[in-house]
Amino acid sequence: MFPPQKYNLLGVGMSRINLDSGTEAVFHAVKERRRGYVTVTGVHGVIEAQDDPEFRRILNGSLMTTPDGMPTVWCGRAKGYHEMGRVYGPDLMWRVFGESAARGVRHFFYGGREGVADLLKQKLEDRFPGVQITGTYCPPFRPLNDKELADLQQKVREAQPDILWVGLSTPKQERFMSEYFQKLDVTLMIGVGAAFDFHAGLVAQAPRWVQRSGLEWFYRLCTEPKRLWRRYLTIVPRFIWLLGCAGLRRLFHSNTDR
Repeated sequence: MFPPQKYNLLGVGMSRINLDSGTEAVFHAVKERRRGYVTVTGVHGVIEAQDDPEFRRILNGSLMTTPDGMPTVWCGRAKGYHEMGRVYGPDLMWRVFGESAARGVRHFFYGGREGVADLLKQKLEDRFPGVQITGTYCPPFRPLNDKELADLQQKVREAQPDILWVGLSTPKQERFMSEYFQKLDVTLMIGVGAAFDFHAGLVAQAPRWVQRSGLEWFYRLCTEPKRLWRRYLTIVPRFIWLLGCAGLRRLFHSNTDR
């Protein structure tokens, strides 16, 4: 089924997918020219959406909102969606690129610090011979002005990509995709955050066992404490608290309905 069905996680529609079905959904959207954007969302995004109705609307307006972290997968499985698996942005990007040459899909990179998108282009062209990366664009650290937007539109129009990969932070990349996916000549936008730095070889990813355990947030906190301590020491306890409150509300309503 396309778009994939979603389940409600604290008001955010989370797609009931795994890496295999999520990858196939990306190629299906490209083949059918189904325009839209894909958000890769974990606990951070879900908590951001609690205080920002516009951000929640953006997430819920996506073609897919992938379960980026294991807690979002566990919540889905607890609701009976046992097919769910983690669809981590860097993994989704890697899987899509692994099949892109054979499927004739064209790509464009938007985001990253100066030079990162070009380095990423080189790395992925070396790793996946025949892949078509038709353009890159390094944006300023602010909204685009009219001249910059016109320049980006021209570059994308000339590059003719099927997928525009967005490497910004949350919620900046989601806001960009929601605002610009109808202004650019591209079928699909996918926001993958730090995947640009990971696949360019600039930042190390957490070990796989840490990712599977649901403790990647703690690994990232230890590696970048000054930047991330406030985020993770706020969102993790709040997520657990909100899940507990939601569970108590369901239990109360089920008892009163008897």
